Amino acid sequence: MKVRYILFFSFISFLSVIEGHACTSMIVSGKASSDGRPFIFKNRDVNNKDQVIVISKGEKYRYTALTNITNGTIRLNRLSSGFNETGFAIINTVANNLNGSKKDVSNNTRILRRALEICKNLKDFEGLLDTLPKPMHIDSNYGVMDAQGGIAYYEAGNKGYVKYDANDPKIAPDGYLIRTNFGFSGNKRYGAGYERYTAMEMFIDGIKRDGKIQFEDVIRGATRFLTHGETKVNLYNYEPESGGLPLFVDFEDFIPRRVTMSAQLIQGIKDEEDPLETTAWTMCGFPITTVCIPIWLTQKGQLPTIVSRNNDGHSLICDAGLELKKRLFPNNKMRKKNDINIAQLINKSGTGILQRIKPIEDEVFRRASDVQASIRKEGTKTRRVSDFYSWVDQYVETEYKKQFGLTTFHK
Repeated sequence: MKVRYILFFSFISFLSVIEGHACTSMIVSGKASSDGRPFIFKNRDVNNKDQVIVISKGEKYRYTALTNITNGTIRLNRLSSGFNETGFAIINTVANNLNGSKKDVSNNTRILRRALEICKNLKDFEGLLDTLPKPMHIDSNYGVMDAQGGIAYYEAGNKGYVKYDANDPKIAPDGYLIRTNFGFSGNKRYGAGYERYTAMEMFIDGIKRDGKIQFEDVIRGATRFLTHGETKVNLYNYEPESGGLPLFVDFEDFIPRRVTMSAQLIQGIKDEEDPLETTAWTMCGFPITTVCIPIWLTQKGQLPTIVSRNNDGHSLICDAGLELKKRLFPNNKMRKKNDINIAQLINKSGTGILQRIKPIEDEVFRRASDVQASIRKEGTKTRRVSDFYSWVDQYVETEYKKQFGLTTFHK
């Protein structure tokens, strides 16, 4: 699905996306990924700033997912993305146009949770949608992946759904598909996120190597892509000499947005690999200020402490990222709320928040790749996972204190 489709909708490209629930996503088949493993990706825009990773036991399967916290309570009916012990994984974006002008999304994330509880493959998910009472009260693009290599989008509205299979060369000639906040099967008069769709196309075209897509480039790059899809404005062109003097520029409707609160890329498996080798590369918090951390669904249900709910009901890494976000969007009534202090984000002296996040994350990915190699040989029972979680808790907190002067993760 190339830019030519966006041109078809160009006459409504001026439509802006609602503040929350305006996400950017993509699915990549094994034939298009650099290592032959499929993956699904979601950059999440949502009004709720408190994000956390959970592990839960559903009716049939255990699963891990990224979700909201409201007043200290985990919202399992507001899951953003996740995978279960069978290797079944799912994301979604609000479509906005699959029911015409009617806004009916009350079941969007409830179905996502239900799928993680009972689905093993794409066929199970289709069965779930088929058996739901109509109207389904959804308007959603579901990106779904299973351990058998199945990967597809389901554009689901009140009356039914349309499947777009990323393994079908007629549907996805390049082996991947993108969705923001419109469905291709919906009414072209409605929907949103066209500029972010175009930005993702631009980004992917820039990172493909011999036609293949590296998962790390997507989770670390798309989440921080600073070129606007419609205006083609590149914020690196505004990069000041240092971070000393504030420089505010408009930061509206890029892939990362002021209301982006998390991101997750779920990397699947090859044939004959254990579904528990599935890896969720997770930014539990504002992606521009939050280090990406891998999550595995272990037999003992372990998680890094910094992505889990603490005694105050928060994720430590999410809180740390929000503290840094305040430096990018300081409260000032004289400016538009979407104006970002680019000097604090990036500068030619290399002291911007994004520039100081990178070496911390480099080390996390270096160590995580070693753990992944061990998991693929020994399974998730290996002590390497728990040892890595302990290390990443200490390392990330120490580096955030050293780099940014954060004396505590939770204020």
